[in-house]
Amino acid sequence: MVKRIIEINNLTKYYGKVKGIENVNFNVEEGDIFGFIGPNGSGKTTTIRTLMALIKPTSGNAKIFDLDCIKSSEKIAKNIGYLPSETYYYENMKVKELLQYAEALYDVEASERIEYLSNVFKLDTNRKIADLSTGNKKKVAIIVALLHSPQLIILDEPTSGLDPLIQKEFFNILREENEKGATILFSSHVLSDVQKISNKVAILKDGNIIKIHETNAMEKLGYKKISIRVKQMPSKAYFDIVGIADYSEENDQISFIYNGDISIIIERLSGLALKDVTIDEPDLEEVFLHYYQ
Repeated sequence: MVKRIIEINNLTKYYGKVKGIENVNFNVEEGDIFGFIGPNGSGKTTTIRTLMALIKPTSGNAKIFDLDCIKSSEKIAKNIGYLPSETYYYENMKVKELLQYAEALYDVEASERIEYLSNVFKLDTNRKIADLSTGNKKKVAIIVALLHSPQLIILDEPTSGLDPLIQKEFFNILREENEKGATILFSSHVLSDVQKISNKVAILKDGNIIKIHETNAMEKLGYKKISIRVKQMPSKAYFDIVGIADYSEENDQISFIYNGDISIIIERLSGLALKDVTIDEPDLEEVFLHYYQ
């Protein structure tokens, strides 16, 4: 039987009358790399902060390691590596002093681990926090989250501020941790991040989960990316059929995402004088836009 690491049941958080999240439900199973995606303001950070007991839910509940996130937060925290979307540290501390402080906080001896991660991320640990760029501060936060080899890694917008080469190293590290047994939940509004590494994905919109999929399956749900060039542009009503999204026209070219009976769209295309036609599999970002429309 697959073990559930995170269980979220009807989790709701209102800030006064303003909705943060409402009736959020999903599970993260042991060994998952679970992507939590949506635009800014969709409820990703609210959900994660509730899991971390940084805020209390209005209603509903969440469990980590089969323990209530609020009631057993201290016990849970020992086995979690948490990277918040924004980090604030003592500016006058050197990086190595901060990492030693984190080491003591988790009650582990992690000098070799710290050295390894610092080398991977090309981080000078002798510099003061105040002297670091945003990207280097994010590297410090990542090392703090990973230095004790936690069972569960929770990351909120982890790649913001990282250059592409460091992002690649970061994803390699996450894969290593996952192969060693860590379960990972990470939020992002960058769809390519999710596509690169996650095996499952939950899509948030306006504080609600609108879909949960295995990542590979999400790209294979019958969606087609269709581009055509025409001798004469039809009216927009010509393609006013169920299943079309992200429709656009430019000069003699029409493009859209389609999810429906393929014979219907082929019949519609056959009624046009075509110069060219291309039918591809859309990437995850284009599928995501389809959901939002």
